[in-house]
Amino acid sequence: MTMHQVAVIVGSLRRESINLRLAHALAGLAGPALQLNLLDLSDLPLYNDDLWQAPPDSVLRLKRELGAADGVLFVTPEYNRGVPAVTKNVVDWGSRPMGQSVWPGKPTAIVGTSPGAIGTAVAQSQLRGVLASCGVRLLGQAEVYLQNKPGLIADDFSVTDEKTRGFLQGFLGKFAAHLEPGAAR
Repeated sequence: MTMHQVAVIVGSLRRESINLRLAHALAGLAGPALQLNLLDLSDLPLYNDDLWQAPPDSVLRLKRELGAADGVLFVTPEYNRGVPAVTKNVVDWGSRPMGQSVWPGKPTAIVGTSPGAIGTAVAQSQLRGVLASCGVRLLGQAEVYLQNKPGLIADDFSVTDEKTRGFLQGFLGKFAAHLEPGAAR
């Protein structure tokens, strides 16, 4: 079994983000097929095409990390029924400069959590459209619209609900299969 390196994009910069907690929980559940690497986005500037004249180190680092990854996992919150700026900013930096996008053919999946009953379904739908235009190879099923309830993810990032833990492990198994060469395109 191949160990796949996965770049994880958490669409919130908040230290106590529930989506950051979900990303850590997924990393703990990943098993031997996946190594989930949470990328540092804290110093990434807002996309500005003028910056390509002398790209910031954080942009070059992001492009290297995304390019080297076997796949990308977006763990996105939903702000005002939309994709957070952090998430969209990563997509935009990764897609430029013209002709040097890291996205075409990159195996990708999206998950997210919120306190609301539909999780981050609206943001994920928008992000799917954006990523499709970038040419990623997006995992269609299973979809993870997780309603975050107090205590669902413990302080050690373990998932306390057995059914939710099993569901997330199933998702990770499907994502691992999606990363294999020759996976359905």
